[in-house]
Amino acid sequence: MRRIKTDYPGVFYRLADRIGGQGKERVYYVTFKRDGKTVETKVGRQYRDDMTPARAARVRVELIEGRRMTGAEHREATRAAQKAEAKRWTIQKLWDEYRNQRTDSKGLRTDANRFDNYLKAAFGAKEPRELIQLDLDRLRIGLLKKLAPQTVAHILGLLKRIVNFGADKGLCPGPGFKIQLPRVSNEKTEDLTPKQLEALLKAIEASDHITAKAMMKLALFSGMRRGEMFNLKWSDIDFDRNFILLRDPKGGIDQRIPLNDEARKLLKAHPRLTFKGKPSPYVFPGRHGGQRTDIHHQVNAIRDDAKLPADFRALHGLRHVYASMLASSGRVDIYTLQKLLTHKHPRMTQRYAHLSDEALTRAANVAGTIVTEAAQASMDRESNVVPMKDRK
Repeated sequence: MRRIKTDYPGVFYRLADRIGGQGKERVYYVTFKRDGKTVETKVGRQYRDDMTPARAARVRVELIEGRRMTGAEHREATRAAQKAEAKRWTIQKLWDEYRNQRTDSKGLRTDANRFDNYLKAAFGAKEPRELIQLDLDRLRIGLLKKLAPQTVAHILGLLKRIVNFGADKGLCPGPGFKIQLPRVSNEKTEDLTPKQLEALLKAIEASDHITAKAMMKLALFSGMRRGEMFNLKWSDIDFDRNFILLRDPKGGIDQRIPLNDEARKLLKAHPRLTFKGKPSPYVFPGRHGGQRTDIHHQVNAIRDDAKLPADFRALHGLRHVYASMLASSGRVDIYTLQKLLTHKHPRMTQRYAHLSDEALTRAANVAGTIVTEAAQASMDRESNVVPMKDRK
């Protein structure tokens, strides 16, 4: 295309088809010297960029003074930035890689929600080495104003896992400090009085929701976790040898627990549900016969009918009731209780130790009572003896 000079030195234009309209428009260019070489670059279009010869001249001055880049320089800088960005392991990029490498789906959806809702906006574009303690302090303080301490600990724990993942894989250096999690007490141990337990059992029997009532009973009979019951298949129950196989439990390793008489009766009587003529492999299936993911509305309704406290967890609380009953019976030691609850570490079972101690104390008091009663009986016999001189 023909170059057409303007009244401004180093500024010219070419005619080209107008973008977004009819006819032609001027496309302005400038030329200048840089490092002894002549540089020519486009600076804008007449209509689309509202470019004029005077504005083109001002752009030329900025280019000469180094306050503006040419089109080629801008494209090169963009490519360089893209290459640099590709090498940057930001928190967002680390999370994407961490998520892709997770072989199990357990907790992944929850972690994704935590990242999207609480971490992405604040830290997603940063590299771990760019984090400062003040950033985390502000996040922690802000979250504690609206979330429970345990929830905040989970959110910061996820950030810590992502950062450690990057460092362990050699992808990037970590921050210059340790990410501290807020201290929380996770020792909530729920229990029911005999009267509350009686009310709950009545409410369970009165419920017309087959799955909810069966799961609540099974939690009381076996101490199984909610997720373990959701995951339970008929093939995991051995009625011949009386055990239940817990696949992929919270501890990560498959476990076997005894199938006691009450749990056995319950499962034997529980219907095997079919969907479209095909039996579901799950004992407590969800929609379309697949794995169940939730039942809190139904079990909470039973809890409310029994007039239990609103903070009593209708399934996990029954696991605590199961453990408390065994510990306080005096017939189950803490080691055996640990195995029944499939706790990975003994410290998790220690929350019930005081109940076991109370049972031992009651047993010891029995011995004391026996000795005291024997001594009193001996004294009573002696007080009834008549001296020889007084006998006739």
